[in-house]
Amino acid sequence: MALASFARRKVYLLSRSLSNSSSDVFKYSPSITAFSRGFASSGSEESDVVIIGGGPGGYVAAIKAAQLGLKTTCIEKRGALGGTCLNVGCIPSKGDLWISLQGELNMMATNLTRGIEGLFKKNKVNYVKGYGKLISPSEVSVDTLDGENTIVKGKHIIIATGSDVKSLPGVTIDEKKIVSSTGALALPEIPKKLVVIGAGYIGLEMGSVWGRLGSEITVVEFAPDIVPSMDAEIRKQFQRTLEKQGMKFMLKTKVVGVDSSGDGVKLTLEPAAGGDQTILEADVVLVSAGRSPFTSGLGLDKIGVETDKIGRILVNERFVTNVPGVYAIGDVIPGPMLAHKAEEDGVACVEFIAGKVGHVDYDKVPGVVYTHPEVASVGKTEEQVKELGVEYRVGKFPFMANSRAKAIDSAEGLVKILAEKETDKILGVHIMAPNAGELIHEAVLALNYDAASEDIARVCHAHPTMSEALKEAAMATYDKPIHI
Repeated sequence: MALASFARRKVYLLSRSLSNSSSDVFKYSPSITAFSRGFASSGSEESDVVIIGGGPGGYVAAIKAAQLGLKTTCIEKRGALGGTCLNVGCIPSKGDLWISLQGELNMMATNLTRGIEGLFKKNKVNYVKGYGKLISPSEVSVDTLDGENTIVKGKHIIIATGSDVKSLPGVTIDEKKIVSSTGALALPEIPKKLVVIGAGYIGLEMGSVWGRLGSEITVVEFAPDIVPSMDAEIRKQFQRTLEKQGMKFMLKTKVVGVDSSGDGVKLTLEPAAGGDQTILEADVVLVSAGRSPFTSGLGLDKIGVETDKIGRILVNERFVTNVPGVYAIGDVIPGPMLAHKAEEDGVACVEFIAGKVGHVDYDKVPGVVYTHPEVASVGKTEEQVKELGVEYRVGKFPFMANSRAKAIDSAEGLVKILAEKETDKILGVHIMAPNAGELIHEAVLALNYDAASEDIARVCHAHPTMSEALKEAAMATYDKPIHI
């Protein structure tokens, strides 16, 4: 099977190589494989590429465009590059999980955004600080942070404005007692009781932060499960672990009223299916019910850019909107709202603009919940595989049987691998463990090369390491593990 899988990889690489000579154009699909012609520079002062938004998708697109020889301008309203992720999102929240000191977090974010500015200078990216809006398919009006207005012209304009906190009816976020993830990172003191509305990635991560610092955490979730996109078996064990850490869950529960007029906050709750109401009191409430694409004030309607019913910009396989010359990437288009997905979108988009081949396979984008332990996954869940009607095998290995995990007293969790029964091709990998977000990338690489579970099992893994659990789970998938 290992030799057969090696042959499959060679065919895959050959097909990727041949795709460079293809001129076929496909309709929108998760995998972007089409080819685009290049263009000749006009020699004018306008930019080849103008990017609205300097978050993970925008700044990466800007750097890549410049590296490809395109005259590039990036417009960012915040005045600090890195977007929500670096300034008030994924980077500070992960820092909070480790250090929980606001001053150090601010300094870390400042140093990182300055690092991106340094990369802009190195690659000769023009950086405009201000709020940009489209006034034509080739012009962006920018209200700069110093109070001026300027017009930036570009042959190709990329919208990379990211997303914002999704609001809830009747709940007003004041960033004091009712906070978003941004406000949760800036609380002046540790709340005695913190209620989190929403049991997704962000809510659980932030609840984990404040729970470690001593807050009593209650998570209210309308759905019957936490993180509904997660593999059910992993999800159940994950919830048990969080409960052992003191986190409480109120599932199948909706918030019907919020009163913050007193010293704290009173939430009126009722069962999702309807029923008697109850009151839940808290010092602080974190609203974490998801995110919405940020497209307001961009002038999309002025130039006729189409969006769907929830405000996402519709694009084709080359990230082009219905308006020629206008593109969109990241959280403002359909697909996972993840910083690393936005980065891949940005690279692929400018590669198309430069006449090269861009590629993003949304079915193989990893997801990570940065709690303790972490949960990471890539590919299909067992429920999704069942829905497809594919015959499959499951291999699992607990970290209780992993010597490195036991040595560092972090042996809670497991690796779970799903593989097609007939071919042994890996369909999905799910890991719950400390540093699962690092361990998952061996699986990501395996899925991208259509590897079999036997391929991972026959790779020599260093001992003692946490990654040996992935090897053992792979052995359990196609044969039998050694250490259990």
